[in-house]
Amino acid sequence: MIRSAAIRRAAVASACLLAIALAAAMPAKPKVGHVFIILLENESFARTFGPNSQAPYLAKTLPAQGALLRQYYGVGHFSLDNYIALISGQAPNDATQLDCPKFTDFVLASPTLDANGQALGKGCVYPAMVPMIGDQLDKAGKSWKGYMQDLGNDSAREVEACGHPAIGEDDPTRNKKPGDQYATKHNPFYYFHSFIDQKERCAARVVNLRHLTADLTKIASTPNYSFITPNLCDDGHDSPCVDHAPGGLVQADGFLKKWVPLIMASPAFRKDGVLIITFDEASAPGSADSSACCGEQGLPGQSRQAGGNGPGGGVVGAVVLSPFVKAGTVSDVPYNHYSLLRWTEDVFGVPHLGHAAAPGLATFGEDVFGK
Repeated sequence: MIRSAAIRRAAVASACLLAIALAAAMPAKPKVGHVFIILLENESFARTFGPNSQAPYLAKTLPAQGALLRQYYGVGHFSLDNYIALISGQAPNDATQLDCPKFTDFVLASPTLDANGQALGKGCVYPAMVPMIGDQLDKAGKSWKGYMQDLGNDSAREVEACGHPAIGEDDPTRNKKPGDQYATKHNPFYYFHSFIDQKERCAARVVNLRHLTADLTKIASTPNYSFITPNLCDDGHDSPCVDHAPGGLVQADGFLKKWVPLIMASPAFRKDGVLIITFDEASAPGSADSSACCGEQGLPGQSRQAGGNGPGGGVVGAVVLSPFVKAGTVSDVPYNHYSLLRWTEDVFGVPHLGHAAAPGLATFGEDVFGK
């Protein structure tokens, strides 16, 4: 009996040692600490990543270094509704679908968020009761910044320090000009009273893109979350541009060739970073792909669908770059902007906002990061 007990103890000990060895041999689940998002404009997956793409760096070079998501969708048309969805989970409404030419307050039809975390009503600038990811990150003690190219270049149009349009007034950045092709509609953070009503915080968190170069030099100065918006030319929105640059995918590819290597060479990215490059929507309404995925739900009480002639913003695709991603990975799992928000919230351990909390919504998993 004594010998039998000793044998059993030895067997248990051996099994424990084997389990420890196997656990040590298995790759650790990636612990992401820095998320970078670059949002480009108005291109379908077929045009961007097809064989005749005018953006070979984005279409060929970068997917070979990371993961290509072939079933990543926008959630609506035009632009602003997609940007807002990416940071808050709020669905397109009649005003945000038209890019809010007038900077009006959102008028609530109900005093509380609905069962899907949606503010019911119409308008542009959400009341303080509607949070966005920047609010979540500040509460969680995580750093973040929105980097907006050309913001404040012409102070007669907009200043850099929380330079949103006046409530109820026309948006002056609709009139682009050489030297300042910044657009408020591509800066979603300004559409939340929870943010813009705190002027000092607003000025510190949303800055001109030029600050990113210095911020990338050290891990301590690199935000945990960086939302990067090129100007109306470098994001591919215009073609040609007001300054006579070619615009379109050619221009966007040039922007990426400059900024992606800087991000990937930064200490924060090399340590625990993930860079996602995607588009707001698959081209403009009229000839647009308005398909959707992932059980996307529209907002009640609106006069049109999120995609105008369909439920969503179409297939845009995305590229994910990270030390945690195997080069040449391809995923056909359907994702959308709500999926990206949910994944980001999971990375930083904060609750899911709006439609990012939809039951069963997929987020980046083994298809992107491997087993």
